[in-house]
Amino acid sequence: MSVTRLNTPLNTNGNTAGRLGADSEIYNLGRGPETGFQRVRRLQTEARQLAREEVETLCRELNALAARAAQIADGGDAFPAGVRDMASRLASDLPDKAQGMQLIAERMALGR
Repeated sequence: MSVTRLNTPLNTNGNTAGRLGADSEIYNLGRGPETGFQRVRRLQTEARQLAREEVETLCRELNALAARAAQIADGGDAFPAGVRDMASRLASDLPDKAQGMQLIAERMALGR
């Protein structure tokens, strides 16, 4: 009697089916299918997490923009006086706005 070995099939990503890809989830087969309520809760949690990440990204970008505005404000005569003035105001306002948004997002995450 001869022994036949089966090759591991490839999934659509070109990985072997026995390996988990980056987009794979582990599902507990011992529990039943997800109810509508459970799905809504899971999706709401995912949406809140995504919103927090978006606010964090926006705050980082606002702080970077404030740094660029400060460079323009300190750029001397290379920039028109009105542009330097506006850039100076942005450089002072944007970090405060970013911090305020971050505080609001943290309060919302804590349920306050």
